[in-house]
Amino acid sequence: MLAYVYFSFMQNAQHEIRISVMDSHTAGEPTRVVLAGGPELGAGSMAERRERFRSQFDHYRQALIHEPRGCDALVGALLCPPEDPASAAGVIFFNNAGYLGMCGHGAIGVAATLHVLGRLGPGKFQLETPVGNIQCQQHANGETTISNVASYRYRPAVKVTAPGRGEITGDIAWGGNWFFLVEDHGLTLEIENLPALTEFACGLRQALASQGITGANREEIDHIELTGPSRKAAARNFVLCPGLAYDRSPCGTGTSAKLACLHADGKLKPGEIWRQESIIGSQFSASYEAGDQPGYVRPYITGRAHITSQAEIILQPEDPFRWGITVPDHG
Repeated sequence: MLAYVYFSFMQNAQHEIRISVMDSHTAGEPTRVVLAGGPELGAGSMAERRERFRSQFDHYRQALIHEPRGCDALVGALLCPPEDPASAAGVIFFNNAGYLGMCGHGAIGVAATLHVLGRLGPGKFQLETPVGNIQCQQHANGETTISNVASYRYRPAVKVTAPGRGEITGDIAWGGNWFFLVEDHGLTLEIENLPALTEFACGLRQALASQGITGANREEIDHIELTGPSRKAAARNFVLCPGLAYDRSPCGTGTSAKLACLHADGKLKPGEIWRQESIIGSQFSASYEAGDQPGYVRPYITGRAHITSQAEIILQPEDPFRWGITVPDHG
């Protein structure tokens, strides 16, 4: 296998590669959908293909996301033929730090992209992701509602000692990615306070790792969500993503995790609307249905993506930064 990977990489290094993409932003957070020219991942589930992407073709991720062609906030979405012919597409999400289980804003970006390309009209459709299938509905007004994977609160009121902050209490919840959600942080959730928010959230994530606090099955908690009051919505949040970029949107999987916590605390009823505001003031509208298992919910997240560009990414063989500018490990 290693010999095959090396051969494929060297073969790619000898010719120009062109990758067709369409870029969008959902509530301010960018998505780059790979339409053609990406790695061929073969058959299997999206989880199996994601691991193939990670182990054999990670240089594509780096080229598409890292500078000079991308930026830290950008999330990529590789379209794949679905396992189920009834699905509209399979999709694998990735960012500057690696690979995601699900991405709410990215799924809305994929829906808008497929709509603009004429592959989907208004109505319902299914996307396959590495953590399960999600149902989507493209509305006539341009908005998209996604029915996310089943979400739940794993552990409430978990205490962690944060550097310079002492003991911090938060909830661990799953919304397609693992989150540590904190209300009692003492920080102002305003964009002007971005450096302090980033420093605190980064320290908190490192503290969780060093103190052995994880999600189910010892999975890493790689998203930090700080929540607080909002003048325009039910709540405002600041979400630090795995690669240390903040989410410009209210975060679809983060909002799903929040809904699971609200459900667990009896603070939000099924079908009741929850409006979540991001650190830049954009909003998602959300609600949930009770899940198939006790404590689980099926979140519904509604937002809108806007197309920003359609392009062909060119990787020239003589370009010293063909596969992106190497960045330090974000762990």
